[in-house]
Amino acid sequence: MKRPLLIKVCGMRESENIRSVEALGIDMMGFIFFEPSPRNVCCVPDYLPQSVKKVGVFVNSSLEFIQEKQNLFQFDAIQLHGMEAPDFCSEVAQKLGVEVMKAFSLETKEDFSKIAEYEGTCSMYVFDTKTPKVGGSGQKFDWSLLQYYTGNTPFLLSGGIDSQSVDDVKQVFHPQLVGVDLNSKFEISPAVKNVDLLKQFIKEIR
Repeated sequence: MKRPLLIKVCGMRESENIRSVEALGIDMMGFIFFEPSPRNVCCVPDYLPQSVKKVGVFVNSSLEFIQEKQNLFQFDAIQLHGMEAPDFCSEVAQKLGVEVMKAFSLETKEDFSKIAEYEGTCSMYVFDTKTPKVGGSGQKFDWSLLQYYTGNTPFLLSGGIDSQSVDDVKQVFHPQLVGVDLNSKFEISPAVKNVDLLKQFIKEIR
């Protein structure tokens, strides 16, 4: 029997919302450190999750900046969401002693060619929708493109997943698909998640 999909909820910031979302039994919680983002975390919340993996999300940041935030938050994983090279992914993993996740924006099957260079440097990938701006778009990409991914690194499916996406997600069959990454479609406002919507989605997907 295939194990239930991992649930990552990203773009968290507010203490009580963090506590409520953690109580839903998710697996990972993401904190974004990118100033242009409306979900940017500028200070340590009064409460950080204790029972889920904490993931720091960075966009083309220096190793020093990532290390600074790691010292404050004690992340279990670092997600790199910019143009970071394979060598940088390996360096982050080695120097910080954490898992590294790399996000890739997908639009055509050719986008998978560059991903092969990262094999062995990351513990997990995040496949998201290509957008002109940095970060998520809140839109789905063509999930049929996943057939062109032949790597051995597991991935999370991201981009535009909402409370109505359960059946669509269940129709995605790929040996390396291990979970979903949820964010803007489950928000009341930037960085504040709708706990009831998340609860219903998690119940249906599992």
